[in-house]
Amino acid sequence: MAAEPRAKADTLARRRRLLSAACRLFYPEDPIKIVRGRGQYLYDEEGAEYIDCVNNVAHVGHCHPRVVHAAHEQSLALNTNSRYLHDNIVDYAQRLSQTLPGQLCVFYFLNSGSEANDLALRLARQYTGHHDVVVLDHAYHGHLSSLIDISPYKFRALDGQKEWVHVAPLPDTYRGPYREDHPNPGAAYAGEVDRVIRGAQEKGRQIAAFFAESLPSVGGQIIPPAGYFPQVAEHVRRAGGVFVADEIQVGFGRVGERFWAFQLQGEDFVPDIVTMGKSIGNGHPVACVATTRAVARAFEATGVEYFNTFGGSPVSCAIGLAVLEVLEEEQLQVHATRVGRLFMELLRQQKARHPIIGDVRGVGLFIGVDLVKDEATREPATEEADYLVSRLKESYVLLSTDGPGRNVLKFKPPMCFSLDDARRVVAKLDTALQDMEEKVRSCETLRLQP
Repeated sequence: MAAEPRAKADTLARRRRLLSAACRLFYPEDPIKIVRGRGQYLYDEEGAEYIDCVNNVAHVGHCHPRVVHAAHEQSLALNTNSRYLHDNIVDYAQRLSQTLPGQLCVFYFLNSGSEANDLALRLARQYTGHHDVVVLDHAYHGHLSSLIDISPYKFRALDGQKEWVHVAPLPDTYRGPYREDHPNPGAAYAGEVDRVIRGAQEKGRQIAAFFAESLPSVGGQIIPPAGYFPQVAEHVRRAGGVFVADEIQVGFGRVGERFWAFQLQGEDFVPDIVTMGKSIGNGHPVACVATTRAVARAFEATGVEYFNTFGGSPVSCAIGLAVLEVLEEEQLQVHATRVGRLFMELLRQQKARHPIIGDVRGVGLFIGVDLVKDEATREPATEEADYLVSRLKESYVLLSTDGPGRNVLKFKPPMCFSLDDARRVVAKLDTALQDMEEKVRSCETLRLQP
């Protein structure tokens, strides 16, 4: 029987003594001790209920009974590595293949999104015979050394940019170089990728891959403009590289109208490699790389086997299958579309009421609210965003920020997040904004308030 949870202060003291200070908590000034989760809600040690607006790991809901049951039942029978023949891994690969374009038909199973992106990098280099990588500014692709190197979000604070890494502008039509009034921002931003590639080639570099989150998340909940990915893929493939779509934060129906976020760029667009993590296992450590037969054969030609001790285990695959079944049976993709539309509309009404909201953007249950100090300059309202996150926590809404200016409120809740949840969150956001307008008045948009 589980022991009673200890006092929050005791746990916090032990954590500070035993864990590195680099392992940071949410709300470090006043951490929440979460002891239980269910659906889209989390509960602290005193039983207080919080609406979870950011946990895209618990994709179909915290502790979903169907997923928990699948893990339990398979654990009672067998859990071992994937070198033994077992039905679950092939059943799961088959089921995943039904969600993807037919060209993406070979699967590798791993433990984390970082492992998936690392393997994608290896696949790309082996297939192309090239080494260099093009990434988007402010991108984050994982915590392994190989991925820190291709994550401007991280490497700019560490060793800096490697000579084999080439950074293209984030396709941000709100605060980037090509904005909402540009006649064809997709082509313009794709042209920037081509310019980066040509610049690298002039230095004798050869491109192995272009890496991008299908919807850049750490970059600020960005929705790339129409036509961007297909045109980027043309430039990358002409240079001998492959297109890697990182779906770790945005896949599995989160965008509502499509199962995979890269599909928002058109039915004819197909990446060469797709990486999956986080939501794939609803909190269980499982990840996946899907690729083409040609890329897989080039990797196999080395004669070096690929083996992952826990990736593709019977339990992991049982959980993965259960997540897919829940998504389908509970119609969570349709649900994300319906709830996301209402949520976006309510947030846009807030934009009309509160000029600190410069932009509301998103699709399905992937939404960003961009806060600005000045409507004309669009300067990020970083301190105000931090204030709102803290105030909302006091109102039992868990939220965080993203973007280069840490000023974008990000909403990526479990897929069971409801219409009522959306209404409650927006009402609490409205109250917090009104309070900030009355008391803080720390930036131009607030000082303009009567």
